[in-house]
Amino acid sequence: MDTSSKENIQLFCKKSLQPVGSPSFETEYPSSEAKEPCCGELKMFLGALSFVYFAKALAEGYLKSTITQIERRFDIPSSLVGVIDGSFEIGNLLVITFVSYFGAKLHRPKIIGAGCLIMGVGTLFIAMPQFFMEQYRYDRYSPSSNSTLSFSPCLPESRSQLSISVMEKSKPQIDKGCVQTVAIIGPIFGFLLGSLCAKLYVDIGFVNLDHVTITPKDPQWVGAWWLGYLIAGTVSLLAAVPFWCLPKNLPRPQSREESSSCSEKSRFIVDDQVNYQTAHGEKAKMLEMARDFLPSLKNLLGNPVYFLYLCASTIQFNSLFGMVTYKPKYIEQQYGQSSSKANFVIGLINIPAVALGVFSGGIVMKKFKISVCGAAKLYLGSAVFGYLLFLSLFALGCENLDVAGLTVSYQGTKPVSYHERALFSDCNTRCKCSETKWEPMCGENGITYASPCLAGCQTSNRTGNNIIFYNCTCVEIATSKSGDSSGVVGRCQKDNGCPRMFLYFLVISVITSYTLSLGGIPGYILLLRCIKPQLKSFALGIYTLAVRVLAGIPAPVYFGVLIDTSCLKWGFKRCGSRGSCRLYDSNSFRHIYLGVTLILGTVSIFLSFAVLFILKKKDVSKHRSFIAKRERTMVSTRFRKENSIPSDHLLQPNCWPGKETQL
Repeated sequence: MDTSSKENIQLFCKKSLQPVGSPSFETEYPSSEAKEPCCGELKMFLGALSFVYFAKALAEGYLKSTITQIERRFDIPSSLVGVIDGSFEIGNLLVITFVSYFGAKLHRPKIIGAGCLIMGVGTLFIAMPQFFMEQYRYDRYSPSSNSTLSFSPCLPESRSQLSISVMEKSKPQIDKGCVQTVAIIGPIFGFLLGSLCAKLYVDIGFVNLDHVTITPKDPQWVGAWWLGYLIAGTVSLLAAVPFWCLPKNLPRPQSREESSSCSEKSRFIVDDQVNYQTAHGEKAKMLEMARDFLPSLKNLLGNPVYFLYLCASTIQFNSLFGMVTYKPKYIEQQYGQSSSKANFVIGLINIPAVALGVFSGGIVMKKFKISVCGAAKLYLGSAVFGYLLFLSLFALGCENLDVAGLTVSYQGTKPVSYHERALFSDCNTRCKCSETKWEPMCGENGITYASPCLAGCQTSNRTGNNIIFYNCTCVEIATSKSGDSSGVVGRCQKDNGCPRMFLYFLVISVITSYTLSLGGIPGYILLLRCIKPQLKSFALGIYTLAVRVLAGIPAPVYFGVLIDTSCLKWGFKRCGSRGSCRLYDSNSFRHIYLGVTLILGTVSIFLSFAVLFILKKKDVSKHRSFIAKRERTMVSTRFRKENSIPSDHLLQPNCWPGKETQL
């Protein structure tokens, strides 16, 4: 074993229960058997903590990916889905005070392990409604499958649509860089897991999939949203296991023994149990801590740089949380992509760009040794360029899908006036159709109809899962060719330029994600350097609390409320109440989604300008103060010299015996 290896082992393997000043031959002359457990504990803690970060990020990323699936499965609007998403942060707030105070006094590894158990059980509970509610029902036209059958969607005397339940047709079958890197990898796997589960039918394992007549591209398709929560919950439970095997304290490197740091980390990684037990934090009483809380809070919020940065970050996180939460939905509705594909491109393209941006920002800060003002400039510059790029997304949208009675008239002309009876026309009045049904059919003329009945289809033919409708009177009046009056199940594809727009959207989105995340580390450094050292821990706690309470909770809610205003066709539950939106106005959706994000980002930029202005003003005042102090020092020194010469001169006689001799 070389010398450097021995030094490293001696550095990390000093026992934590050794009192200071007592000799230890095991520390000075460690054997390989004594060294490995200590090093193993540190590595085990780092690996376990990284796995916890991964498990938490996996659950968060998967939650974002299932927004549209949950909305369809439970037939709820986007605003209520936003409340569900924001409740994830509410759960964090319920225990953050308890953990932050008692975490330093109790067995920390076991506290983390208990938190993982709670997180795992909670994640498993999210999937429980799937096992206690009835199976998913969707409206379809033929009760039989794997056969050729003709039937009429439009019957003058009675409705021909049959609500088919799959349940009725099948039998049920029952190192810190290291940690942050893993935390960024977690959402990637979360969205990829969401993409995989979105391809699986919601009741997989409980129904005969041969009887399922819809595909993942169908607007009524719901994927196995619950399956990913079972996986994420199991991962969280497994992440708790290693922490129950770790000691209360871990050995600290010798390089830290002489350090005067009293941070939370140095009190956890200790080399002397006696010192740990006599730390000031252990002796502090609750009353004294409560007495110091309000003055510390006043001192913190009285710092203009910290307060303005806190406001700027909170507003920016509002825009980011809202944008990320509804990005899969935006891709589905704007570009006609499936839920599976939307989650796939976010997990495989956007999130890695964010990780690369954060990493690049840290490298720039470290390599060029950027000052506080430089960090503020980098943070501001990334936001300005990022939102300028984001502005270009307004031009990368697709036009509305041509839906008879909603976006175009039954004759195929635009625009159409919205009113209660807009879905009915002379071509389908005799069919006795329901206006609440959403069973989209694509006609040969390229127009989508809300249902085959509203398209006036007289007959249909089904072979396997393929259904073709014929003699559709509403299709015939809007077609240029005679005899083209048929249609197929599902919505029509958007215009030919939409796939190209989607590609441009992905490119701009990736560049924007990288640019915005480039300012993450500079902003964090700015936060730490603008406050007093003794208030850093408290400042980070207030910052985290503000971001979660003022951004993580409300942003998904009001984004969802605003997005719901762009709905053109609402679904209805069997009880008669309003359900989820079936069709959005693409232009309104785009303007609301991008506009709110851009407005919040612009406000954040102005606040960041104010932060930079105050920092520069402080720099100028400090520079002037330094120059004035230096001038005063020089004047004082010159004055003392001038005053000291005459006094010395007076003390010396003009002549003394032997002067000439000495000269």
